[in-house]
Amino acid sequence: MGDSAGLNVTTASNVICIGAGVQGETVNNSCYIGNIFGSTSSNGVAVFVNSNGRLGTMTSSARFKDEIKPMNNASEAFFSLKPVTFRYKKGADPQGIPQFGLVAEEVEKVNPDLVVRDKEGKAYSVRYEQVNAMLLNEFLKEHRKVEKLEATVAQQHKDFESAVAELNGQIQKVSAQLGSSKPAPQVVNNP
Repeated sequence: MGDSAGLNVTTASNVICIGAGVQGETVNNSCYIGNIFGSTSSNGVAVFVNSNGRLGTMTSSARFKDEIKPMNNASEAFFSLKPVTFRYKKGADPQGIPQFGLVAEEVEKVNPDLVVRDKEGKAYSVRYEQVNAMLLNEFLKEHRKVEKLEATVAQQHKDFESAVAELNGQIQKVSAQLGSSKPAPQVVNNP
């Protein structure tokens, strides 16, 4: 669809090219849309594709949710995830650009709810946006611990200063008592 759209598609089938000059590639069952890459949208949401090819966005409003409750310890699975570096196979990325992420099959062992599945039900991808929510939950738990520790340290510091002041007062009293109980110096004449 568009002037010169699909110009590079020669023998592939089921290829969609949308936009003027979107030439596409000879890759079966693929879709190319122009004027998206490099276009900034400062007030939008990410688009997700399910295993049926349906496009959609992830909503976050309470009006689309049921059974809303705190995450609590559900995010502790986060600590069992094993981040990796990798390169996609040549068919997916001929340039072999280094990548960082997780392996869906490994994530599935930790928490199956964090995995996107293909049409056959096999682990296909990781729901990274969910991992981010887990990370935030764990960060907030640690932040609360740090706040409690800081309050404890501040109280201990006050208690320590108070104890030091009390000890200094007692030392001064004892020093004063020792000073008044000293015998008067005696003068000795040596003829």
